[in-house]
Amino acid sequence: MISLALLRQGFPLGFVAGSAILGAIIGSFLGVVAERVPGWVRGEEGAANLFYPPSHCPTCQHRLSCWENIPVISWLALRGRCRQCRTAIPLRLLMVELASAVFFAFTAWLFTAPAQLVSVWILWCGLLPLTMIDLRERLLPDCITQPLLWVGLLLNAHTHLLTMSDALYGAAAGYLVLWLLYWGFRLMTGREGMGYGDFKLLAALGAWCGWQALPSIVLLASLTGIAGYFISTKADDNNPQIPFGPSLAFAGMVFFIVLNITFTS
Repeated sequence: MISLALLRQGFPLGFVAGSAILGAIIGSFLGVVAERVPGWVRGEEGAANLFYPPSHCPTCQHRLSCWENIPVISWLALRGRCRQCRTAIPLRLLMVELASAVFFAFTAWLFTAPAQLVSVWILWCGLLPLTMIDLRERLLPDCITQPLLWVGLLLNAHTHLLTMSDALYGAAAGYLVLWLLYWGFRLMTGREGMGYGDFKLLAALGAWCGWQALPSIVLLASLTGIAGYFISTKADDNNPQIPFGPSLAFAGMVFFIVLNITFTS
């Protein structure tokens, strides 16, 4: 951590640029997580894990060479298509690499304390694949939400950004708030308004941001979800299903960044 602080102080522009490169590399891995975890969680036959098989084209099974695996650059060089069969490479894989590069660079410029910077990066690494998976699969896997909760508690024990009681109460309250809303809605309508993964995600955010931030997180997430509802509603769709996980992830990241800014001021 000390060397990280010295590097940032001595070479600020280089540190930001290096953070962007690191973000693109990590973003490439997070894209793999988002693509492979749903099938592995569901126990689908032949589902890939995070390390095997190596990166390949899902259409023609062409194994990617090293130069075809360079974040951002390879996608642009290949013009978004497999070199072997010319099948389109999903644009979302490029976007997640670019988003991570921009986020890492921005936060490297914003935060001077290494512990805060690493904490923000870790939270991003959990929330980004959860967002991608929930948007595509309507799924928030336990294998990501539960470690995210425990990491939040452990980091707060180390950084003292929150007291442990605030983090623990945040985790418990985050789960109970949405659990109560879920059952209230189900008893009144007979339908499920959200999934259990949303409870666990808000519990994780409570561990990271504290119980005090939960009302603001839920409010911002609800407003974001409402906006997404109207944007995605079609004339012939009377019951669109809008995942709540991305809205919670966005709101949680916003308030964690605000919390860190407030802590340093």
